[in-house]
Amino acid sequence: MGSSTTQLTSKVASGSPYQLDKPQALKASSALLKHIKSSQDEKEKSATKKTLIGDDSDDEDSAIKNEAIWLVLTTKQHVVDKNRLKPGKIALPHSLNTSPSLSICVITADPQRGVKDIIADSSFPQTLSGRIEKVIGFSKLKARYQSFESRRQLFSEHDVFLADDRIAMRLVQTLGKIFYKSSKRPIPIRIAEIEKVDGKRVKKDPKKNNNAKEEDKKASFAAPLIVAKEIERALNCAPVQLAASTTASVRVGSSKFTPEQLSDNIAAVVNGLTEKFVVKGWRNIKALHIKGANTMALPIWLASELWVEDSNVLEAAPETEAIKDSKKRKSTGDGKLLEENKTKKTKSADDVEEAASVAARKEKLQKLKAQALEDGDTSKAAAPKTAGKKKRKSTS
Repeated sequence: MGSSTTQLTSKVASGSPYQLDKPQALKASSALLKHIKSSQDEKEKSATKKTLIGDDSDDEDSAIKNEAIWLVLTTKQHVVDKNRLKPGKIALPHSLNTSPSLSICVITADPQRGVKDIIADSSFPQTLSGRIEKVIGFSKLKARYQSFESRRQLFSEHDVFLADDRIAMRLVQTLGKIFYKSSKRPIPIRIAEIEKVDGKRVKKDPKKNNNAKEEDKKASFAAPLIVAKEIERALNCAPVQLAASTTASVRVGSSKFTPEQLSDNIAAVVNGLTEKFVVKGWRNIKALHIKGANTMALPIWLASELWVEDSNVLEAAPETEAIKDSKKRKSTGDGKLLEENKTKKTKSADDVEEAASVAARKEKLQKLKAQALEDGDTSKAAAPKTAGKKKRKSTS
């Protein structure tokens, strides 16, 4: 059979090879969307069951029609920096949340009354406040949604979850894998007021915040217009939260997107990951793939080497200490074997000599016993002759 010349990915013709090849991303996006659409058509044809209110397969917002598409990132080294493991977001040119019937849930730090008052304020945009259906504080979230069933119900009730960045890290354990293994990961937003002195941000003392009164805590939230802009910005972003591993996934689109829209979002997410989240940027990226919820991953970029720094690679590697140690151990082991063999040989010669001396002594003892027995027999035979002679009694 002849060898195949089909290339999985292609490198850029000019400039640094460490950059995304946009034609390759567009090609992969077109192929993936085409495959997802064909599989959706097959599912619709094979589906025979209908609901009581009729077949709702024509709904554009249904799970079948709106399948999530993910960008899968593989790094060469583990991401261990705690600052890069915090939840973040990357702005997208094409929003993932464009539905007019979008249901938003805001999870905020205590007290939740401050955020509710901001959303109910007259200066807050009504088009945005109408889509925010629920505001819940962190303490009430922990108290009300402890069971798996309650968290699953909360997950199904809303389309987008926004989280106050002050409690974003604590939500991973509170909400669990129901949220963080899906496309509804909470997007962090900043709704606290930022204090600045001479144009520089001032960090607040957490002890003072804990001892502050409720009125001071309510006043710590930003203005309604600032909070509204932050929420709108978050709706146009992709949530990112890397794990302490070499693989991460970010939602970049859906099956309703065009190939051009999907490739634009891919380029934006890749740039955001290399600039902000991945240590050493492109040098630490091993592969980039895109995939649907139930499809295989298509490669859009593959690294040609497995190392991060060129200085870590040597053309002719010298003899390492481990090899030297192994050789030393081997030589010492061989010496020990030789010594053991010598001792075994000497021991065997000594055993032969000792056995010969023992045999000689046994033979000598047997001879002495035999001679003693012969001497004993002769003495016994001579004894009755001397003993049989009796003196005659004198008759006189």
